[in-house]
Amino acid sequence: MKTRALKTAFPYTLPIFAGFWFLGLAYGIYMNASGFSFVYPMLMSLLIYGGSLEFVAVEMLLSPFAPLQVLIMTLLIQARHLFYGLSMLEKFKGLGWKKYYLIFGMCDETFSINYTARIPEDVDKGWFMFFVTLLNHLYWFSGATIGGLIGSLLTFNTQGIGFVMTSMFVVIFLEQWLKEKSHASSCIGIGVSILCLSVFGADSFMIPTMIAIIAVLAAFRKPLEQKEIRP
Repeated sequence: MKTRALKTAFPYTLPIFAGFWFLGLAYGIYMNASGFSFVYPMLMSLLIYGGSLEFVAVEMLLSPFAPLQVLIMTLLIQARHLFYGLSMLEKFKGLGWKKYYLIFGMCDETFSINYTARIPEDVDKGWFMFFVTLLNHLYWFSGATIGGLIGSLLTFNTQGIGFVMTSMFVVIFLEQWLKEKSHASSCIGIGVSILCLSVFGADSFMIPTMIAIIAVLAAFRKPLEQKEIRP
């Protein structure tokens, strides 16, 4: 039963493997270039498993101790996982101990597969979702760990590799821009970010920006949804 579930789940995760390994390697090298040994990306990818949050965590570790700011930033970045979890409550019923790992290991890509995949009737859905989650977790963990090890062996100058985080968010933004029917939400995000940057400065604008964006989007939710639905 487990073997069949693994064989069924593996093909679904292959596209994730390519993306996770590339980003994981970049993350591990970025951590090493920032002065951390491979142990940091290894443990962070294993225990935090937060993708973009792990990139942001590098700057958090290098910044002055500010636990409240770190907590708020973490909640804002990962808040979408609350909605993922609510969507999967029905699917996780009756899965026993596996549901705890499924909750911990849920990321955007894993949620997408487990929520939409048409699982054959002769395949146990619990083990299918477990192996999808485990494989994706292993891809990220191995990529980040190997990247951390490779980073210590690189002989060329890695200065500027931190831009990989900026470029990743730019690509995510552009992909979302191309999918949108209306760009009102994106323009609000850009406008609020520029305003908060000018008011709070480069060192303190991130949290006010995210709070302000959430507030503005919540206030104009209905007209924004109508624009997105309108052909």
